Amino acid sequence: MAISAKDVKALRDLTGAGMMDCKKALNETDGDMDAAVELLRKKGQAKAEKKADRIAAEGVSLVAQKDDKTAAIVEVNSETDFVAKNEKFINFVTAVAEQALDAESEDMDAFLASAWKADTSKTVNDALVEQVAVIGEKLSIRRIKKVTADNGVVVSYVHGGGRIGVLLSAETETVNDAVKEALSNVAMQIAALNPKYISDADVDEEYIKHETEILKAQIENDPKESQKPEKVKEGMIQGRIKKELKEVCLLDQAYVKAADGKQTVAKYLEEVSKEVGATVTIKEFVRFETGEGIEKKEEDFAEEVAKQLM
Repeated sequence: MAISAKDVKALRDLTGAGMMDCKKALNETDGDMDAAVELLRKKGQAKAEKKADRIAAEGVSLVAQKDDKTAAIVEVNSETDFVAKNEKFINFVTAVAEQALDAESEDMDAFLASAWKADTSKTVNDALVEQVAVIGEKLSIRRIKKVTADNGVVVSYVHGGGRIGVLLSAETETVNDAVKEALSNVAMQIAALNPKYISDADVDEEYIKHETEILKAQIENDPKESQKPEKVKEGMIQGRIKKELKEVCLLDQAYVKAADGKQTVAKYLEEVSKEVGATVTIKEFVRFETGEGIEKKEEDFAEEVAKQLM
């Protein structure tokens, strides 16, 4: 049967696939729109499999917030920074973040197998596969995290259009604009200085042990320091560990907006607590930096273009 340009455009609007792909799908299904959509989805699956060995290290980390009590953050990766800035991709990641708000589990397999909110006949993975077909790159939902605050508030901060995303949960009896602004400032601090822990009370013993071993090795490999008495060496190690903890523990970090450059985050929150008449206590934070820990593949651009033309 004859396939009209109107039908091709309608299928393109439904799927986002290329015009020629849409025309071919309609021809193969005798103009059946639903069958054509399903065919393109299946072809999208094939494309996704072909791209499975590629490295997706770009992308964005975005947040979704239901109210002052619940928020979710997701990292979705793409192969190129160009796609990471694409409106279709950003809209998809935003939908994934909204999906994460209602997720029953942060297990990725369970999340991918859950029903897609926009169309419950599909799974999250089905929606991901469709985006691979539309965008033409390997995409990956890498991680999700939901944060709640039963007796306080959750704030979020996204830096650089999604390069870094932060969720911060605090316990407080008073939730007003002043508290939210203060916590937003702390969330920006987390984005900028990347603390590992809230306070030194949360530091893992294995972390201390590991850092101590490194410092011992550094001292023994130093011609001058290695000659010092063992008691002095131990003092040096303890001093350096204490200094390092001030860098990795949020409350011990120097507050980036401190007027004197010395006020710690802990002192800043004490100040805010006095102003609002209620103690503000940090309970949890999550920081996603897009692509962290993923080994990026370096390729010659001219060579990549040549590959595409072959």
